[in-house]
Amino acid sequence: MENNKTLLLADDHTILRAGLRSMLAKHYTIVAEASDGIEAIQLALKLKPNLVITDLSMPNINGTQVISEIKKRQPEIKILVLTVQKAEEYIYAALQAGADGYMLKDDTQDELNSAIQQILLGKAYLSASISKNVMNGYIKQNCNLDELQPSWTILTQREIQILKLIAESKKNKQIAEILSISVKTVEKHRSNLMRKLDLHDISGLTTYALQNGLAISNGMRRPS
Repeated sequence: MENNKTLLLADDHTILRAGLRSMLAKHYTIVAEASDGIEAIQLALKLKPNLVITDLSMPNINGTQVISEIKKRQPEIKILVLTVQKAEEYIYAALQAGADGYMLKDDTQDELNSAIQQILLGKAYLSASISKNVMNGYIKQNCNLDELQPSWTILTQREIQILKLIAESKKNKQIAEILSISVKTVEKHRSNLMRKLDLHDISGLTTYALQNGLAISNGMRRPS
């Protein structure tokens, strides 16, 4: 394939981005790399690449929101999700947001090349492992896409910010200072989080955030 297609790589793992760039630069022009969701949206809207390859778990704004924002403003930009998240709810959420393809980080390089080519030709792409998950999930659950939305999609952006900070062991006063809001506002958001997620204490909120890839545990990077 001629080197006339432009790609944007969005992932918070520097080594992974470097690996992707090394694999793909022979056949495509890598116009930029983004390490968080906000940067991914800004660069995509500014540079208008043919394809964005994005992770789902990223700082500031998650990949599903990245997909939705880019597609809302520049629907012609193609988006391929490359992630470790294989649960049906993540797959359906990404596809509903507008992703053109979905594959896992442990899929092969040949499959990645095939995915990119198919998507750039205007076709949708699901890797073999993902296609199987989607079909099995549909048969097992016998439900529609809305029912498979991850529970954190009901949260506001501010609530997600506060949830992340709670999971990082920040106190109400610290959260208020970081976000430039009052302690009372933090307490209100915390109460709303517990109500929406049906959780009853800080420990539950922290566990939820870690299990859903919304926070970092003990200085370690969360899975992407």
